[in-house]
Amino acid sequence: MTASKPKLWFLTGSQHLYGEDTLRQVAAQSEQVQQLLTASGRIPAEIIGKPVLTDAAAIRRLMLEANGDPDCVGVIAWMHTFSPAKMWISGLDALRKPLLHLHTQLHRTLPWATIDMDFMNLNQAAHGDREFGFVQTRIGVARKTVAGHATDERLLGRVEDWTRAAIGLSHLRNLRLARFGDNMRDVAVTEGDKVEAELRFGVSVNTYGVNDLVSVVDSASDNDVDEVVAEYVASYAVAPELAPGGDRHDSLRYAARIEVGLRQFLTEGGFGAFTTNFEDLGGLRQLPGIAVQRLMADGYGFGGEGDWKTSTLLAAIKAMGRGTGLGSSFMEDYTYHFGPGEPKILGAHMLEVCPSIAADRPSCEVHPLGIGGREDPVRLVFDAAAGPATVIGLVDMGDRFRFVANEVEVTAPDEPLPRLPVARAVWRPAPSLAESAEAWLMAGGPHHTVLTQAVGAETLRDFSNMLNTELLVIDRNSTTADFGDRIRWNQAYYRLAQGF
Repeated sequence: MTASKPKLWFLTGSQHLYGEDTLRQVAAQSEQVQQLLTASGRIPAEIIGKPVLTDAAAIRRLMLEANGDPDCVGVIAWMHTFSPAKMWISGLDALRKPLLHLHTQLHRTLPWATIDMDFMNLNQAAHGDREFGFVQTRIGVARKTVAGHATDERLLGRVEDWTRAAIGLSHLRNLRLARFGDNMRDVAVTEGDKVEAELRFGVSVNTYGVNDLVSVVDSASDNDVDEVVAEYVASYAVAPELAPGGDRHDSLRYAARIEVGLRQFLTEGGFGAFTTNFEDLGGLRQLPGIAVQRLMADGYGFGGEGDWKTSTLLAAIKAMGRGTGLGSSFMEDYTYHFGPGEPKILGAHMLEVCPSIAADRPSCEVHPLGIGGREDPVRLVFDAAAGPATVIGLVDMGDRFRFVANEVEVTAPDEPLPRLPVARAVWRPAPSLAESAEAWLMAGGPHHTVLTQAVGAETLRDFSNMLNTELLVIDRNSTTADFGDRIRWNQAYYRLAQGF
């Protein structure tokens, strides 16, 4: 994750028809609108104002500069004084960063008693933005259009959602992912076209032998291991047997050694995401548990059993959700509660659920694991915090990628789970367990997902639009019949959109 704050370029269109005094007023109003957006505290990027644009050459030049600036995650455009849109064609055609068309004006109310033609001429965004909207539609520009006053909560929320999607896209474009070993044997949904993924998303996915990691783990210094163990003791409720002086303290130290080595490998390689596979552990004594959980909490993407698509998706969602104070995690729909009471899903994984979604201080424990054939692994155990969330997965349909999402409500377990020694989340899917499961299966959704409380469906829609990738959302309004129709319509659309 980059330490620098992402940036949005704010572009204002106008023309020379009304003279230089008017252009100076346009620039002043543009700056005021930018300040209103910034003062809201809602926009998770720095807004950078650019000079008022009035000719095609300057517009194209600025768009190319935006493409080349790694800190620029997107462009906001506002057509202030009837900016003639033909001069934007070349620049829009050259732009490769996400675009938001802001349809607004500085004044909230009309000065009914004093309004004159000078006021009208200076405040023609209603006029200019329609001209701009036509040209964008005419040449097929992908964008988000947001209308309203710059202080409206709805507008600010929509701009925030789009900005978070743009941040996720920027993170994805430069993402490197390390796979330690290959996919779990005979599993279909975790496979996929890595070449197409790099072309479509930008992520570079490559495989490394597990023992390449083991050599780094084994060479970790005792001092570094000591520091990580001290973090465990300070941050979590460490089981007495794992604590210093406990009869299984060596298991905790080895888990910390895995974390030290894994962090070093990822840092030195410039990786922002990774996968592991319990069927291919090489010389590792434990399946990585707490190390994976803590790396996810720091913003890394992760997928179990070699699932690089879910790892990629989690890395992007972690970037989108930064600064919200809410969490996102690798997840799997594990088992169902059909009743009595309200039907729910129990989600978990073997070990690897991110503590960013924990309701309370996690417990650090060690328990047997019936697969993998290694020592008992150390892991963090907790229940997920209650609240609205989205579950989303990524699949390769052969001719395209597809996102499948379900809006859910995370709840506390109906009863304590004293014998389930893993981190877990319980949720109520919309519109119901039966209907959501039917729709998910019809869509071919994966069993590995990302559970996010930090990123909502609107941001995910913006994200999928930026990637020109299909998104199917299951929400409270979904029915099995309508959802099946949508899948068929989408199939026809995406086949036709590919051309011949």
